[in-house]
Amino acid sequence: MDAREVSLLALNDCQRQGGWSDAILKKRLAAAGLDSRDGALATQLCFGVLQNRLLLDFYLSHFSSLPLKRMEGKVVEALRLGAYQMLFLEKIPHSAAVNTSVELTRKHCKNPRAAGMVNGILRSLERSLERLPAIPQTDPVSDLSTRYSHPEWLVRELLATLGGGETAKLLAANNSQPPITAQGNTTKTTLEQLAQMLEEEGIQTQPHPWLADCLILSKPGNLERLAAFQQGLFYVQDPASKLAALALDPRPGMRVLDCCAAPGGKSFACAIQMEGRGEVISCDLHPHKKRLIQAGADRLGLTNLSPVTADGKAFRPEWEAAFDRVLVDAPCSGLGVIRKKPDIRYKDPAPLTGLPGVQRAILDNAARYVKPGGVLVYSTCTVLRRENEDVVRGFLSDHPEYRTEAFRLPEHVADGGGGMVTLWPHRQGTDGFFISKLRKEE
Repeated sequence: MDAREVSLLALNDCQRQGGWSDAILKKRLAAAGLDSRDGALATQLCFGVLQNRLLLDFYLSHFSSLPLKRMEGKVVEALRLGAYQMLFLEKIPHSAAVNTSVELTRKHCKNPRAAGMVNGILRSLERSLERLPAIPQTDPVSDLSTRYSHPEWLVRELLATLGGGETAKLLAANNSQPPITAQGNTTKTTLEQLAQMLEEEGIQTQPHPWLADCLILSKPGNLERLAAFQQGLFYVQDPASKLAALALDPRPGMRVLDCCAAPGGKSFACAIQMEGRGEVISCDLHPHKKRLIQAGADRLGLTNLSPVTADGKAFRPEWEAAFDRVLVDAPCSGLGVIRKKPDIRYKDPAPLTGLPGVQRAILDNAARYVKPGGVLVYSTCTVLRRENEDVVRGFLSDHPEYRTEAFRLPEHVADGGGGMVTLWPHRQGTDGFFISKLRKEE
């Protein structure tokens, strides 16, 4: 099985099973046993098709007399793979892109005539690459939706928040490859020592431009094979998530609660900031997530971290007013991490309407765990106001004992002076992320 076949099957799995592309692709890659080079190509193909699906379908529809929605799923994915390679990958000959899609169709699709149809559509596209159909620009929502392959409902919301110019920049950033950032475990090593060890293992590194104790890694491949990873000298975390932990400001000797912790990155950041002193209780609703957090803490050597299975909405009397710091990184729509989960944009938006209610329930409950004078941080990895500022403002109106508090961010990153900040991929180069710091009165 080669990279294109793995990509086809992973894309088909995403459509049929509704799972996340990163997890599905990882499973397919492991089963196929591809080497690192083919694995990288399969990842590029799978993510590239997902990032550009609406645009690919726009072009393919112009060269097909049969609507795509009436075709077998694997036929559509074979067409998208061929079109993506011709439109976006300069190093792959067009003939190879067409021929492999035809062969994949012949191998995996039920209709014996499908291979001929795929060949005809892709050959027509190939002949028209210098004069592709123009995307209609009469409606900015439809134009941006097609051009950057984001659903119209999301484009409409982003336009209301950012305006046309910035929305286009954000959508383009969402279709880019995010850097891999390694947070140094300063309880075990320095950033200089970590960089040297990674360089010796063949990984190119550079210090993050504005976040301390953070490295940007170039072409690391499978991180888990690295001695520096196995020895717990770093963990992977987006800078935006690290900023949430910095806003919380946990200090040595404090008692900290992370209410929605899995996979544990913010809990790890807190435990490291506390220099191994004090206690971090790291919660998740699912028992298998508790085991995941514990495994990460064990690898990093963080003995002051204790995973607990707990429902963030269910009150625990023994925790009332028991914590100096409480973090609520709430379940959300995840629309700030489209760079890493490109298919998240295509999920049905209807269930998202119930998220603010869940977020408020968790925040209301977590507020009871904060000591007088303590800090509560609310964060999400989304950029939708109704899940961010609106949730916090509603909370503050019902909880007069809390007020927003300014927090410091690295210079030129963003302004946390109002106690609330949204980070954007096209501005800060981070995940889309919201952070609010709240102080409970003495």
